[in-house]
Amino acid sequence: MEGLGGLRNVVRQELVSRQLEEQISGRFPVGQRLRVLDVGMGQGTQALRLARAGHAVTGLESDPEMMAAAREELAREPEGIRERVRLIQGEGMDTGVHFKPGAFDVVLCHGVLMYVSEPDALVAGLARMLAPGGLLSLLVRNGDALALRPGRAGDWTTALAAFDGSSYTDRLGLTVRADRLADLTRTLDGIAAPLRAWYGVRVFTDTEDDSEPPAGGELDRLLAAEERAGRTDPYRAVAALLHLCGVRG
Repeated sequence: MEGLGGLRNVVRQELVSRQLEEQISGRFPVGQRLRVLDVGMGQGTQALRLARAGHAVTGLESDPEMMAAAREELAREPEGIRERVRLIQGEGMDTGVHFKPGAFDVVLCHGVLMYVSEPDALVAGLARMLAPGGLLSLLVRNGDALALRPGRAGDWTTALAAFDGSSYTDRLGLTVRADRLADLTRTLDGIAAPLRAWYGVRVFTDTEDDSEPPAGGELDRLLAAEERAGRTDPYRAVAALLHLCGVRG
């Protein structure tokens, strides 16, 4: 958990990591060294976890500060792990410039689509990077649950507007997009990477501040409750984030 910051990010990273591990182990032979592309990798949390598991990981990031943070994190790793990671500064829309179609077994795009006005082209480009049978992992803001955060805070004007909208103001004050499960399901069908599994992320803790997570057993119980809710109806449908996994046909 070290280096993940506050509670909300700990929950996000831990749950997504567990969900990814479940999908990877269910699709690929045990011990296979996978080729992974992480688009918009941020500080590289998931990229490094996958490299530690033995996979060859390429991280693509457009923000210079995030790239610098990722390089710092990578520099702390043993040489064997550093050798499995390649970092490239670039935009998510430019995957076709850097890589050949079908070059990867797993493509991650987490927390990126909310900053893209027209996500379909980006998602289609990501799918082209996958080899047949490859796994596409998307983490998006849940457009079907936008009213929950302002509603819990008593901001009724924003809550009412959220029912009919697809944008929201994030904690940095930026106006960004949200995606609905039905819309992304259609998108994945249309690019021949149909949805095979989906999870909710942060059902109970989205309105928490970014204080330090609880220690020891209390954090374990919190994560267990979030993990259970994230795969159980109707709870997962109202999670702050949706984790969608499609498989390239």
